[in-house]
Amino acid sequence: MIRGSDDQSGEVTRLLHEIQRGNRQAEDQLIPIVYNQLKKIATNQLRRESPGHSLQPTALVHEAYLRLNKLQKIDWQGRSHFFRISATIMRRILVDHARAELARKRGDGAVQVTLDSGLIAGTGSIVDILAVDGALTRLSKFDERQATILELHFFAGQTVEEIAQELGVSSRTVKRDWTMARAWMRQELAPRK
Repeated sequence: MIRGSDDQSGEVTRLLHEIQRGNRQAEDQLIPIVYNQLKKIATNQLRRESPGHSLQPTALVHEAYLRLNKLQKIDWQGRSHFFRISATIMRRILVDHARAELARKRGDGAVQVTLDSGLIAGTGSIVDILAVDGALTRLSKFDERQATILELHFFAGQTVEEIAQELGVSSRTVKRDWTMARAWMRQELAPRK
């Protein structure tokens, strides 16, 4: 979960704003505060990968951080926004990795990820991470808020309350959209007959 004390949350937000203003010392202060949570997000995402995945949580965090540094002029909304962007970047790294593996194997099989949290019908269903990414992309074109809620809850590990606060909607709305998005994803990722 993306939780922290109000003091820590405020400090992360303050440091993000300082980094936006070009203060490089703020970046050095931010890293120790956010590193453990980033590693939890990476571990959570890699837990869904097939056994023997070549990326480790630390490597995923470091790659995500390098990509974060390349992003220009992000208007950081705060701690939750930072972790949301970080989780999205980690998902993209895993998708890129899966595509590279497919290219390397020349179609011998996709890198697979196990989805839990009731996203896919039946516990422990295995689906291709590329299919998940494609389905999320399609969902975002149909209903961006539902896709965002799915991503924040499933990939970033945010609670309903955290998502509601970030999106400026009620917890009830988040729960309703989560239920609809989850059902849509089940249908999208179900094996075709």
